[in-house]
Order: sequence, then structure tokens, then C-alpha cells
Amino acid sequence: MSEDTKKPAEVSPSDPSEAGDELTDQVSDAIAMTSERASEQTAMDQLPTEATEDVVLEEERVKDEIEIQIDLLKDQDWAVRREAVITLGEMGDERCVEPLVRSLRDGDWQVREVAIEALGMVGSPAVELLIKQLRDWDIRKYAIKALGKIRDERVLEPLIAQLRSDEFKEDATDALVELGQPAMETLVKALKDKDENVRKQAVIALGRIQDPAAIDALIEMLQDRDWFTRLTAAAALEKIGDERGRDAIKPLLRDPDLVVKMRVERILAAWKKKTATA
Repeated sequence: MSEDTKKPAEVSPSDPSEAGDELTDQVSDAIAMTSERASEQTAMDQLPTEATEDVVLEEERVKDEIEIQIDLLKDQDWAVRREAVITLGEMGDERCVEPLVRSLRDGDWQVREVAIEALGMVGSPAVELLIKQLRDWDIRKYAIKALGKIRDERVLEPLIAQLRSDEFKEDATDALVELGQPAMETLVKALKDKDENVRKQAVIALGRIQDPAAIDALIEMLQDRDWFTRLTAAAALEKIGDERGRDAIKPLLRDPDLVVKMRVERILAAWKKKTATA
């Protein structure tokens, strides 16, 4: 083997102390690096901890404020209770739901009225408890009104069910009208309900909402077996004001029920006058 291809001999430190110093430096550097990383991690860990503490403090502050307002609901002065209800509604926290629902039983009507509005402001978190209150005769009226202020699909079927009640059908109709367009599909389906009350009130609600999307369904109701439903459908079409509705109600001038015939004559006359002055 030539000298050029010979493997170079390994060089070892000539002084053992130099090797020891080198090893010491390596260990020292490793320790320093580990310490530095630990310090950085500690700093990183402190950031979310501080942020979390701020969140916790804020939650505790809000909780304390809610509890203060809940205590004020027991005040003998109705004006104080009213302001507490308004404040709880503005907070919009789900922890306010139960106290606000209890306020629907308040002895002062002004407190009850603002409790309805406050529950509407809280919104969806209040739906389940309000639906349960529909079983209670004493506050059903107020629960219905509150549900009408919450745009949540869960309120629709319970409100439609209340159309079957002679005592609360008007309240339920008002609530569905207040919901407006979100209630349209459910109201149109209700036109096929077996219960006359449901059909009638659904027609009334659709007429008050005045959405042209209901025209075809209302035209079909002109053939309903109940004379009042036919008449109400004609009035609803007149409110919407579409010419298709005007043409559709003209055959009711020959309706077998005299009341329907007379009222439809008036509806068409008023419609013609309104069109002429528009």
C-alpha cells in the first residue's frame, strides 16, 4: 500500500488536562443551554396563566354582578326590580335565565313586561326553560310572548301547538307574527292541520306577515270547508296585495255562505279603491 493511501493516524491530545477542560466546557455549555430553554419555557407558561387569571377574574366579576341583580329582584320597590330585570337581560348570560323566568310571575305588570323583553335579549339559552313554562297556566301567556322574541327554530312547534288553545291562540298568533319570515314555512304547513283553530290562526298570521311567498298556499285555503277560514284567506290575500290573490277571491262572490259573499264584495271594492289611489 502506498504512503498516499495510508489511513491517517488518530491524533490524541498531548495533554490530558486539555481533554478534561474540553469536556468541562461541553458540560457547562449543555447546562447553560438547558437552563436557558427552561427559562424560556417558564416565560411562555406564564403568559397563558396570566391571561387565564384575567378571564377568571372577569367571570367572577360578572358572576358577582349577576348575583347582585338577582338579589335586587327581591326588592319591595317594583321600579328597582324592573331595573334589575333590564340589567340581567342586557347581560345576556344564560345564568340570568332562571331569575328572569321567575320574574314572569312578578306582582307588577311592568316587571313582567320587561322580563319578556329581557328573555328575548338572552335568546336561545332561554328557549328550553320557556317551553317548560307553557305547562303553567299562570305564566303561559308571558312565556308565549317571550318565545316570539327568540329566533330559534325550537320555538315554532310549541307556538303552533298553542294555536289549538282557545285561551292562548291569539297570543301564539302574535308571537308567530313577530317572528315573521322564520315562521313562514311552519305556518304554511299548519294550513293543512286537522284542527280548524290552527288553520284559521295560521291564515291570519300569514296575512299579517304579508310575505308574497304565502300567496299560493292562501289561494288554496279559499276552498276550505269552513266559511270563516275562506273569508280570512281572502282578507289575507288582500293585505298582501298581489293581483293573483285578487283574481283568486273573485269566485267567492258566488260563495254559498252569505257572509262570505258580502265581505268579499267589500274586500274587492276596497282593493279596487286602493289600487286606483296608489
